Amino acid sequence: MQAGKEVRWHALELEEVLKKLDTSLEGLTSDEARKRLEKYGPNEIKTEKGVSPWRILLGQFKSPLVLMLLLATGLSVLIGELTDAITIVAIVIASALLGFYQEYKAERAVEALKKMAALTARVLRDGKEVTVKASEVVPGDILILQAGDKVAADARIIESINLRVDEAPLTGDSYSVEKTPGKVPPETPVPDRINMVFSGTVVTYGKGTAVVVATGHNTELGKIAKTIQEAGKKETPLERRMAYLGKLLAALSLSIAAFVAVVGIFIWKYDILTMAFWAISLAVAAVPEALPAVVTGALAVGMYRMAKRNAIITRLPAVETLGSTTYICADKTGTMTKGEMTARKIYVSDRIIDVTGSGYDPKGELLINGEKVDPRKVKELELLLLAGVLNNDARIEEVEGKRTIVGDTTEGALLVLAEKAGINIEEVKSTYPRIGEIPFSSERKRMSTFHKTPENEYYLFIKGAPEVIISLCKYIMKNGEIVELTDEEREKIKKVNDDFARKGFRNLAFAFRVASEEEVSSPHEKHESDLVFLGLVGMIDPPRPEVKEALELCRRAGISV
Repeated sequence: MQAGKEVRWHALELEEVLKKLDTSLEGLTSDEARKRLEKYGPNEIKTEKGVSPWRILLGQFKSPLVLMLLLATGLSVLIGELTDAITIVAIVIASALLGFYQEYKAERAVEALKKMAALTARVLRDGKEVTVKASEVVPGDILILQAGDKVAADARIIESINLRVDEAPLTGDSYSVEKTPGKVPPETPVPDRINMVFSGTVVTYGKGTAVVVATGHNTELGKIAKTIQEAGKKETPLERRMAYLGKLLAALSLSIAAFVAVVGIFIWKYDILTMAFWAISLAVAAVPEALPAVVTGALAVGMYRMAKRNAIITRLPAVETLGSTTYICADKTGTMTKGEMTARKIYVSDRIIDVTGSGYDPKGELLINGEKVDPRKVKELELLLLAGVLNNDARIEEVEGKRTIVGDTTEGALLVLAEKAGINIEEVKSTYPRIGEIPFSSERKRMSTFHKTPENEYYLFIKGAPEVIISLCKYIMKNGEIVELTDEEREKIKKVNDDFARKGFRNLAFAFRVASEEEVSSPHEKHESDLVFLGLVGMIDPPRPEVKEALELCRRAGISV
């Protein structure tokens, strides 16, 4: 068994993968899983052991300048200058406590992130489906995946039914990736390994099974974490300058004190005790006892300001390093953007409708030339919005006061769009129950669903890539009437689609037709014909409001992003 080693699992035949992992399609036995857990360890990304409070506190006294101040304190006591000694000690302790407080608070914040709720995974054990802690997943386990699941480990796809995975946590790509079995070339990069699922990614659509090939630090996510941890901690420019200043001041003050002592004893003929007193006093006076406190205070202010912006800094001196930044390498999805697909444009009946609002917040309006649109008065718009809700497998959930999408984020954007139009999603789904479907696939580039209406009719709703949907349409709905889709109309739609795409929108087209009971009972691709074109929806992952200003500030500061 070679789990976790540098094996190109994506380039092997499935039978060879199972053989190397010494497993089968029925999964592992409980006894074998227990042995492998002991051999490979928990499926966790081990982090550096948390720094103890004592280590953080002692770390505040490592600076040569602080050590020099402590030496000056001892010398002050020797010559009887207790007031100076107490003052210096007070300043050193205040500086150390301030630095300790900021760094300890940051460490606790990092620990809080590590203690997020543990994941679970569904696997086959002893031939049965069971739910186990994600940390107990081992190489050779058979994962059972469905929409909403967070992938517990790196795994090779065995079987997939319209399986799509959001790999943004790993690759930064904001669109779901369709996963299929079958090997791919050995040199295929991670983002293009369509026969693999990776730890930390999320299943947005469909279902499937996969055999675990790597856990813990051997996963792609674990390799990234390991690289970061092995990078080590380097001295910041400020730490180097402070260390140099401390050594320089120590050398200068001791040299001057020694020179004065020698001159006083051998030239001025003072007694040794008197000159020792003067030399020590001079050495103590040369020490800038307030400097560490001033520097620590300035860094603490910077650390506090960054903490207010949710930036955690674990080492106080690292604040200053940001002042030396020349390049910022930032991910797009979720960093530059909100990571929340949002419908911004609708095209129906030669009209472009603007959609306000951003992200998954249902606050927003549908506007034409600034005037609010009532979907009930625009039949094709009403049907398009219904199609967006009914031809949809995503759902909106609220977790700790924050709305999230379970499923594909593009489909989630359509649900939010319907809410902005005043549509009750659950009511619509119960009024028009789904009774059949033809699933989405990357080859088809479309998805169809069949629904029964309150009038006992049947509707076929279809959504997908505009060029595909247009080719399947024979009619178009304009101003509530179904008319023939002419070549002129097709060109007009394509032009709008191209214009939306140039502006960065991801476009979906929608169509429908009345279906027969026979078609509903046996859905087939041949039924996806003679459709009525409804319109287009343009979506985008909107940039965060503060990004534009932040980029401008970086440019003015000479920082390339």
